[in-house]
Amino acid sequence: MDVNSVMFSGLVCLMSLAAGMLGGMLGMAAGIFVVPALTLMFGVSIRHAVGASLVSVIACSCGSAASAMENRLTNVRLAILLEIGTTLGALTGVVLGGLFPSSALYLLFSVILLISAQQMFRKRKAADDSAERLEIRPDRWAARLRLHSSYPDPMTQQEIAYNVSRVWLGLILMYAAGAVSSLLGIGSGVLKVPAMDSALRLPIKVSSATSNFMIGVTAAASAGIYYVRGDILPKLAAPVALGSICGAYLGTKILMRTSNERIRTLFIVVLLALAVKMFLAALRGDHSVGGI
Repeated sequence: MDVNSVMFSGLVCLMSLAAGMLGGMLGMAAGIFVVPALTLMFGVSIRHAVGASLVSVIACSCGSAASAMENRLTNVRLAILLEIGTTLGALTGVVLGGLFPSSALYLLFSVILLISAQQMFRKRKAADDSAERLEIRPDRWAARLRLHSSYPDPMTQQEIAYNVSRVWLGLILMYAAGAVSSLLGIGSGVLKVPAMDSALRLPIKVSSATSNFMIGVTAAASAGIYYVRGDILPKLAAPVALGSICGAYLGTKILMRTSNERIRTLFIVVLLALAVKMFLAALRGDHSVGGI
């Protein structure tokens, strides 16, 4: 292996470490950050970036799951239910994956990021009446399936109880999130977190942890097909996975000690920045290849 290859792998690993840390905090895995970084910073084609990103999503999920479950942030029952819709959506995305040009994928990515940022901003503005928003009529399916739960919050030293609402809407949104995940290799957390936070009315820390638990399964449903297509290059995916799994573990530790308001603010800033970059890439019609 030459010096350039070692340097490239090291830079990709460091980038993935930072991406995994942000993803672990926001419940979005590293994929949403890895795809723009590989395409815009390292000149990797979007097809190969998506393939490496799917591997990083699985690694990120593994890295954050242990810490989140230890702190009882993950709602496992809800995750298993919603994963039905997400996996079906992921398989649909795989079928549609070869039908769109790269510029269209960039543009779709940008639009999704903007929609997610807008949803999180609305939720942030409504933070002052959070007590009123928590007083919602319990969902009968959520009650039957025992989806309501609680978690200990180190920030307040209290046990935070919450109810799950509108399970039917959650399943529909998870199907859409799974399809987008498979098309773009973003782990679908970019849509899962806003959906759980706004539609299902979960606390954002629970949304982030539950999303991270789910994203690995969603990515695994499509990663094998991407590998058969030749879109997963081992020498690119290996440093991405290593950095992502370490970063995700650290990110989940930080999540437990960060306020909900700061998490939402960081979520919005990152989404807007990525949306602008990917929109510009769509306008330029980038089809860059190389850098591996």
